[in-house]
Amino acid sequence: MNHLSQANNQSSPSFYGLGIAPRILDILERIKFKVPTPIQLQAIPLAIEGKDVVGIAQTGTGKTHSFAIPMVQCLAGKKGIGLVLAPTRELAIQIDEAFQAIVPLFKIEAACIIGGAPMEPQVKALRRNPRIIIATPGRLIDHMSNWNVLPQEVEMLVLDEADRMLDMGFLPQIELILQHLPKERQTMLFSATMPKEIVRIAAKYMRLPVSVEIAPSGTTADNVTQELYIVKKSAKMQLLRQVLSHYHGPVLLFSRTKHNAARLARAIRGMRYRAAEIHSNRTLNQRREALEGFKSGKYKVLVATDIASRGIDVTGIELVIKYDIPEDASNYVHRIGRTGRAGHKGHAISFAMPEQKRDVEDIEKLIKSTLPVSKDPKVPAEEFITENRVTHQDKKKTRYPSSFRRRSPRRR
Repeated sequence: MNHLSQANNQSSPSFYGLGIAPRILDILERIKFKVPTPIQLQAIPLAIEGKDVVGIAQTGTGKTHSFAIPMVQCLAGKKGIGLVLAPTRELAIQIDEAFQAIVPLFKIEAACIIGGAPMEPQVKALRRNPRIIIATPGRLIDHMSNWNVLPQEVEMLVLDEADRMLDMGFLPQIELILQHLPKERQTMLFSATMPKEIVRIAAKYMRLPVSVEIAPSGTTADNVTQELYIVKKSAKMQLLRQVLSHYHGPVLLFSRTKHNAARLARAIRGMRYRAAEIHSNRTLNQRREALEGFKSGKYKVLVATDIASRGIDVTGIELVIKYDIPEDASNYVHRIGRTGRAGHKGHAISFAMPEQKRDVEDIEKLIKSTLPVSKDPKVPAEEFITENRVTHQDKKKTRYPSSFRRRSPRRR
């Protein structure tokens, strides 16, 4: 796999000179896209040239337009279909929105086919022969089985948030789809981290891919500050109340389970904050309403499971709270990526229980940094364990307290 460093092409001040068609440049001007992000700067010219690309970049760095622009431009000049696979319904919908801003001038139709939505409207959309299909893996296989999608027509393939698709167990479905696609195609893979499975997929299904790595795998955004509270389970809700009282902007809160997400949303509403929830027990319409309400300011707090860690593209999120620290360290990076987007500053707070020492260590190893520990004076001091750890007051790198115990068994 060939590699390009972040330094390449850094002198380019704008989208001009990247090989983008004039009509698309006009659209970018209209939607106020003036300065390309580093991933766009490197990936767009390679994709327009027809090369296979593996793009590794932090969440919220503009990966969608890194493939949307080349795909529309290339398909405008040849036959075939562009296929984009995404792990969640929310992410697929947002990718579709990005395409809809570009395709009209080229008289190209894009269709979004996702699980949880009725099949019949999707069948009608596919019968109009769209040139671009954005899909979740399971629903695409459903349509392929019914011959609504002809995989042999795919000329360009994008796997977006590939590591998340693997985390969610989509590898068998992805491999099934890839086996039915033409070997002579252009493939682009975008991700925030680079697990071994992605390396294997790239080696098996891509042709001499060029790797564009904007930041080391697992790097968090520079404009996001981080904070850790070590707190007993019995004090977490009291701490949440205190934290929410200090922030006035939009807050995204992550829970490990859908049942806890629903419970937290009810508790937050009981604190007199407007809150919505996104998890697998919510219908597609409920999830859409929650996300749109969060974007519009109707809801101050959006409570979500990891289903939303890659599906929320909302600028201006002031705070991300990891109420339940993730068991998978890579999810920590993705959760943080929901704040500090589009150049804005953001803050991320994690709640960790004393027995979750190993989960915290895994995160710190991945991000190559020690999480500073804080405590709230209004929460009983005995509920916190901050000895021998970094605090905002001393900033010293020290060890975990002896009261940290071995990790509790993983939930199934």
